[in-house]
Amino acid sequence: MEYRDQTLAMRALSWREKISYGVADMGFNFYWANIATFLMIFYTDVFGISAAAAGSMLFVIKIINAFTDPVIGAAADRTHTRFGKFRPYLIWMAIPLAAAGVLTYTTPDLSGNGKLIWAYGTYLFMMVCYTGINIPYNALSGVMSSDPQERSTINGLRFIFAFGGSTLVTAATPFLVKWLGHGNERLGWQLTMAVWGVAASGLFGVTFFNTRERIAPLPAQKTPVRQDVKDLAQNGPWLVLFFLALIIMITITLRTATSAYYFKYFVGRPELLAAFVPAYMAAAAVGASLTPVLTRFLDKKLLLMLLMSGTGVLSMAFFFIPKDQIALMFALQIVIGLVLGPKSPLAFSMYADTADYNEWRTGRRATALTFAAATFSQKLGTALAAAVMGSVFTALGYVANTTQTSRSQTGIRVLMSFIPAAFAFVAVAVMMLYKLDKHKMAQIQVDLAERKAAASHGTNDVAPHS
Repeated sequence: MEYRDQTLAMRALSWREKISYGVADMGFNFYWANIATFLMIFYTDVFGISAAAAGSMLFVIKIINAFTDPVIGAAADRTHTRFGKFRPYLIWMAIPLAAAGVLTYTTPDLSGNGKLIWAYGTYLFMMVCYTGINIPYNALSGVMSSDPQERSTINGLRFIFAFGGSTLVTAATPFLVKWLGHGNERLGWQLTMAVWGVAASGLFGVTFFNTRERIAPLPAQKTPVRQDVKDLAQNGPWLVLFFLALIIMITITLRTATSAYYFKYFVGRPELLAAFVPAYMAAAAVGASLTPVLTRFLDKKLLLMLLMSGTGVLSMAFFFIPKDQIALMFALQIVIGLVLGPKSPLAFSMYADTADYNEWRTGRRATALTFAAATFSQKLGTALAAAVMGSVFTALGYVANTTQTSRSQTGIRVLMSFIPAAFAFVAVAVMMLYKLDKHKMAQIQVDLAERKAAASHGTNDVAPHS
């Protein structure tokens, strides 16, 4: 792959390429949504691991896997093939990921400790394989186009497919387990994951064959990993996004994870959760689809601040809904989904902008590491949200499967409302420190074009802006 052709990089992408990029995120959610929704209950109710052991294992693996993200990102940045840096991983890692998914949901006849060792090993294997394909996929959005509006569009589309995949998985998986297993849950889970693995691999193939990488570092760039990490640590806009992703993930995870307790112990109708979560996902998909339209009228920084402010206000309102006002709960949840929907497309588009900023500032580019460190912050945010919930429940004296005290019920409502709202407002404050507006990005693209043109003629008249 040659250095960037600025004219080609700024050209509008075809809808075929945009959609082909987006469909892979549906494939990723065949795994991600399955893990988030069903893995815990699979371990406890099918495989036979205690809830405490399974919960500890999921937390430990998530932390370990978070630290593999930068390693895989650095490796992807140093990959050189005729197909590009990032696209090949969609082919290389698809089958290992499918195999790891089947193994994770396989239940060998082992002792208690043997089951736990198997769970640790297979789940870690699956998450490393997932990261090995997801990090390059995220980075691909940063090298398909240098046009900020095109980046917003392709990331908006990917999250429409992502939310669609999540909805499909949560609805179809219980049916597939029953149908494929013919009453044998262990076989049903194994075959179901094989189905999702094959489907995801096909979608990854669509992305590989129908997308193109148009942005690359200068041919002479040979940067040590340590220097890439140092560049990120000195990249102010990226640091803002790192902490922003961590804070927003705490906000989202707190509300999502608390929902089950909210409907079970406060509303007294746990069956409503099955509709409550998909309602949010569907609304978020609609919100994500509006991202390219919104960014035509509002700068990304201002838009994200408005969205998180709205999330904070709406989250607080949840505290005041009476337990019998089910329609109001769903209506408010749908509005929150609409407001939060553009958050992910915006954030991933902005990560690509910070990669350009890093190249403009230092003369060096590390796209995959930029995105990998971002996913690290998201995973850390999820783990911290679990810690916040654990601390609150411990302070409340929560006891599972019993009638909760009024104090405990109030605590659950606070976890659903005021605490995530507080984190949302912190996200607004953090975003005020972000300095890359559309005018700055336009200047950066002009300067990079001049630099690449100079390099193509064998000169080096345009220096980085360190």
